Amino acid sequence: MATFVDRVVLHLQAGDGGHGCASIHREKFKPFGGPDGGNGGHGGSVSLVVDPQVTTLLDFHFHPHVKADNGKGGAGSNRDGANGHNLVLKVPNGTVVQTSDGTVLADMVGAGTTFEVARGGRGGRGNASLANAKRKAPGFAELGEPGDQLDIVLELKSVADVGLVGFPSAGKSSLISVISAAKPKIADYPFTTLVPNLGVVRMDNHTFTVADVPGLIPGAATGKGLGLEFLRHIERCAVLVHVIDSATLEPGRDPVADIDAIEAELSQYGGLTDRPRLVAINKIDVPDGRDLAEIVRPDLEERGYQVFEVSAATREGLKELTYAMAELVDAERKAAPPAEPTRIVIRPIAVDDDGFTITAEADGSFTVRGVRPERWVKQTNFDNDEAVGYLADRLARLGVEDKLAKAGAQPGDLVRIGAREFDWQPTLFAGVDFVPGNRGTDVRLEEKSNRASAADRLAARKARRVRSADDLGADASDDDIDDEDDAE
Repeated sequence: MATFVDRVVLHLQAGDGGHGCASIHREKFKPFGGPDGGNGGHGGSVSLVVDPQVTTLLDFHFHPHVKADNGKGGAGSNRDGANGHNLVLKVPNGTVVQTSDGTVLADMVGAGTTFEVARGGRGGRGNASLANAKRKAPGFAELGEPGDQLDIVLELKSVADVGLVGFPSAGKSSLISVISAAKPKIADYPFTTLVPNLGVVRMDNHTFTVADVPGLIPGAATGKGLGLEFLRHIERCAVLVHVIDSATLEPGRDPVADIDAIEAELSQYGGLTDRPRLVAINKIDVPDGRDLAEIVRPDLEERGYQVFEVSAATREGLKELTYAMAELVDAERKAAPPAEPTRIVIRPIAVDDDGFTITAEADGSFTVRGVRPERWVKQTNFDNDEAVGYLADRLARLGVEDKLAKAGAQPGDLVRIGAREFDWQPTLFAGVDFVPGNRGTDVRLEEKSNRASAADRLAARKARRVRSADDLGADASDDDIDDEDDAE
C-alpha cells in the first residue's frame, strides 16, 4: 500500500444554497396576514488549510470526491434555513493548487495558510424578503444558487533548505541518516528510496532541513526513472548538494560525468540554475574511492564547485560538509527579502461598469455574460410566471434591455443567459411598470386568446338586442304605411 502520495486529483462540490419559501401568514380572523416565507441557508464552502502535522496527500488519494453540506430551505413564519457546514481540508506545507489545465490557483506555504477553493451557493430569498411597495405579497421565492463544482490538482513540493541529488545508490539516504534523525530505508540496490525523505540538521546555532530526493538518471526530466515524479521536491531548496559515488563499478561512470549528467537533467527541468551547489564525494572509506576523489577534486574545483570528501560509513568529512551547508543556507536566508504582512487589496468596480457583457453570435443569437444576470437566472423558478416577470424587471433595470437593443437585437431573437435561452420580447418589459395580479401570475406573460372576453360577449348581446328592436320598429312602420294605402 502506498504511504506517500504527492499528487492527487480532487473532485470538489460546494454545497448548494437552500430554496426560499413562498408562504402567506394564516391566522384565525386574519384571512390575509401578508408574506412570511423565510430565506434559504447558504451552501457550505470547501477550503484548504496548511497543517504541519500532515506530510502526505494519502487521504485524498483514497477519498478523491469531496462534497460540502447543502443549505436548508426556508419555511413559513419567517423561519430561515440553516447554512451548510463549511468543509476544511488539511494539506501539507508546500502544496500547490492547480486546475486541470495546469493553471496555478494557490501556492500554500506556511502553517495556517488558508485558501477557499470552492464557494458554496447563496440561499434563495423567501417572499417576505421580496415584498415591496408594489409587490406586497409575492407568490414566488428565489431558488438556491448551485455551489461551485470543479476538479483541482494538488501537488506537494517539499519545503527544505538543502536538497541532495545524485545517481541511485550514491549514498544520499545514508548521508541524511547520519547528519539528521531521519531513518530512511537503506539497501544495496538502486532506487531504494521511492519517496523524498526530510531530515532536520542542527549545528551549533544553525538549524535547517535536508531533503533526500530519489535517485536521478539520464532522462529523468522527461519521465525516465523516478525523476519526473520527484524533481519537483527540490524546487524550493535553497542549496543543492551533488552526492557522488566514488566507488561505483558501473562502466563509463566517474564523478565528473555524473555531475554533468545530473546538471543536464536539472537544466532541462528548469528553474534551478541559480541555486548554489556543493559537491560531496561519498564512499571515500573504500580505498579506490579515496584515490578517485583525490584525482577528480582539482577538476571540480576549477569549475567553481566547493568539494568535500566524505564517508557516510565512517562519518569522515561530514562536519565540514554540514557547516558549509549551514553557511550557504544562512546566506540565502539573509539575501531573501523580508516577509511582508498580508495586504488586503480592494478592487472597486468602475463607475461605468455594468457588470455584464453582450456578445453577438454567428448564428444571430446574443449571449449575456455577467455574475449578476447569470446568478439571477439560476435563482429563478421558470414554472412561476410572476418569478419570470420579476427576473425580466431586474434585467431591465440593470440595463440588459437597452444594451440588447443597441447591439442590434430584434424582437424574437434568441438570447442566452447562463444555461437558459429566451426569445427576446422587449415590448413586454421595457418601461412597463409592474401591475399586481393573482399570486404566481404576471399579466404581461399571459397568452393572448382568440376567445372573446366576458365584456366583449356582453357588449355583443346588447348590440344584437338594439338591432332587433330597430328591426321591429322598421317593420311596424311598413305595416302602417300599407294600411294607409288600403284605406285610400
